[in-house]
Amino acid sequence: MTPTLVRQHLPHAGAVPRVDLRARARDWSEIQERMLVPLYEAVYERLEVGPATRLLGLGCGSGLSLLMAAARGAAVTGVDVSPERMTLARERLLPETPGARARPDIRLVDGSPRDTAVPGASGYNLVTAFEPIGCLAGDSEGLGGLLAEAAPLAQRGAAVVLAGWGPPERCATASVMRVAAKLAEPLRHSGSWRPACRDDLEDVAQRAGLKPDGSGRVACPFGYADVDSAVRGLKSTGLFDAAMTATDQVQVDKELTEALHPHQRQDGTVWMPNVFRYLIARTP
Repeated sequence: MTPTLVRQHLPHAGAVPRVDLRARARDWSEIQERMLVPLYEAVYERLEVGPATRLLGLGCGSGLSLLMAAARGAAVTGVDVSPERMTLARERLLPETPGARARPDIRLVDGSPRDTAVPGASGYNLVTAFEPIGCLAGDSEGLGGLLAEAAPLAQRGAAVVLAGWGPPERCATASVMRVAAKLAEPLRHSGSWRPACRDDLEDVAQRAGLKPDGSGRVACPFGYADVDSAVRGLKSTGLFDAAMTATDQVQVDKELTEALHPHQRQDGTVWMPNVFRYLIARTP
């Protein structure tokens, strides 16, 4: 769903749902992005991210994962195609406050991975793609393209981390995501939701010429203050764009609200346990 939590695919030219991109980016930053913090922490702990780390974050979104790596002493570079999310990342990582010191070890680049290249600089020793795949048909192809651009910028044997949804039976949010599939069914295109497959990450790594070097699973529950926050957070992922194109925003909000009721607790909060996978691969 990162970014947080999935790549924001557009269904096809001329069929983009009308959304406030600034509001969506803010919802992602304030509501949804934090759901993957356990994933970031698990990966950074396993790979001992610290002052010796030169990290390239693909699809860095509003920068929370980069902020956590920088707090460990890593030099971080983030890249994303969403100017709205990148604006928020700069507010987080490069605040323009009086007396604040410049951080040469933090770079944020609008565009593609190739735009992060610095002539003469040593290559990255860690590349992360934390936006989980395995929920949109065709999302692995988008990730493959990013990896193809990023690989030449990394050192030999550098770690590349890919993330994906766990088995649907271990992800309570899968039942809510089926709303996206149902409403988008008339379009039948690559932007439609689909359940994760067991070898999604391994398949992407293999096609990108990377060598798997370990994997893990992390519990990442989705918790929201109320149903309205849950609806806003889930829509900020872009997973429901195809559904909004096929129907409209009012219909999507209605169906989402109904699907969330089984996950609402007595105090009004919404809680959905999920498991995410990550794969550590190595560059040749």
